[in-house]
Amino acid sequence: MAGNIDIRTKVGLRIKELRLESGMSQEDFANHIDMARSYFAEVETGKRNVSIANLEKIVDGLGVTMEEFFASQVFSSGKPKGR
Repeated sequence: MAGNIDIRTKVGLRIKELRLESGMSQEDFANHIDMARSYFAEVETGKRNVSIANLEKIVDGLGVTMEEFFASQVFSSGKPKGR
């Protein structure tokens, strides 16, 4: 399933998963990381590309490392490693 999903959607799904685990609403989380709620909502729903700098800001706000963020099964494509 994950292999057929656009990367923006995968990133958004992972952000949403971690945000919900934190118990914060989109608005509360966006305020927490000093980001516009509308921009954050578009990133979380996969409607907008996110810059590396903003992804780092989001990941830091979620309290995980980039490695932990991308270790999710959401990013598994089923393709052999190294290809």
